[in-house]
Formats: sequence, C-alpha cells, structure tokens
Amino acid sequence: MASSANHPTSRDQAKVMNRFDITRRMIGLLHEDEAVIGGIGYTNFDLWAASNLPGGRRQQNFYMLGSMGLTVPIALGVAIAQPRRKVFALEGDGSILMQLGSLSTVAARAPGNLCIVIMDNGSYQITGGQQTMTEQGADIVGIARASGLARSAWAADEDAFVEWVRRSLTENGPWLIGCRIDSQKPADTTERDPARIRDNFMRGLEVRP
Repeated sequence: MASSANHPTSRDQAKVMNRFDITRRMIGLLHEDEAVIGGIGYTNFDLWAASNLPGGRRQQNFYMLGSMGLTVPIALGVAIAQPRRKVFALEGDGSILMQLGSLSTVAARAPGNLCIVIMDNGSYQITGGQQTMTEQGADIVGIARASGLARSAWAADEDAFVEWVRRSLTENGPWLIGCRIDSQKPADTTERDPARIRDNFMRGLEVRP
C-alpha cells in the first residue's frame, strides 16, 4: 500500500496526469485477457493507440462510438456475463455525469470483477472544451462512495494509479479509480467500423469463433 499521503481525499489534491500515459500503463498490466470498455471520445482514442501491441491489437477491447454515458452499463453487463474475467470501464467525466445512476446499480449488483476508471479533465474536450460540473465542484469519487462503491479513490499520481489497478486485478471489487487528466490531444484515432469492433470483441471474449 502507498502511504496515506498518496491517498488524496478530493479531486483538487490529485495530480493532473496524461491520459495516454496512464492508459498505456494500465494496458501493460493486463495479461489474463481482461475486457476493457473504452468510452467515447479521447478516452477511446488513447485506448486504441495504447493497445496496438507487438503481437497485434488487443481483441478484448470494446471501443464505443457515439453512445455517451453507456460505458459503465456495458462493462457491468460484461462483468455479470463473464464473472471470472476482470473487466475495466474507461469513462470520461462528462459521460459518467450523464449516467450517475449506473454507479448505484453497480454497487447494488456488486460485481467483484469490475473496475471503473474515470478520466476527469473537467471538460467535454472533443466537442470544444466546454466545462463539465467536475470543474465546478462535483467530485466523482465522492459521488461513487455515496452511491455505495466503497472501493473508490482518487489516484494521487501515476504510481498510485498503477497500484490501484494492480489491486483491482487481484482483489474483489467493484472498484472506481478517479484520475485527473490533462487536455492533450489523443495519440491516435479509433478505426470507426462498428461491426468489426463488435466482432473482434466477441472473439476476444470467446463468445464467437
């Protein structure tokens, strides 16, 4: 465990990190065919870029296109359907604010294999950088805890983020990790082929030959 100094109690105390960097770090920790659901926008794009591995792109990733707010519900469905597989939901602050009710649903179903990662830069970056309510005082981790997700925390920095991901891979959840991120442009752009994304993901989850 990290020291208590590395456990910020609010969004303002967390370090602003680079989205692609922490996404790449997370992908580097995955070795058991864990499923990853990428929310729309730049969170999705950086997942696509970080998953272009030497052996080929990860088939266990699902790249959402145009379905704002549905990352956590989809990840919850995958976690329930495949309880022995660890599942990660990568979601932005704007999108989770549209679907806050999903957090209490996750808490009620309590899937031990689910980890939610919130990428919070306080803006709807892909549509022009309009502020979200997290920039005006809303604390997603605090909301998650109040919704019943006791294992919710802000990542103080990159090392703390890696520690939380490692814990989520070995301990029961559900987990929610809040990450303050910068507003850098994504490293790449996801290939926009919904049928191919769906089929690759289903093969990666071994539900389609």
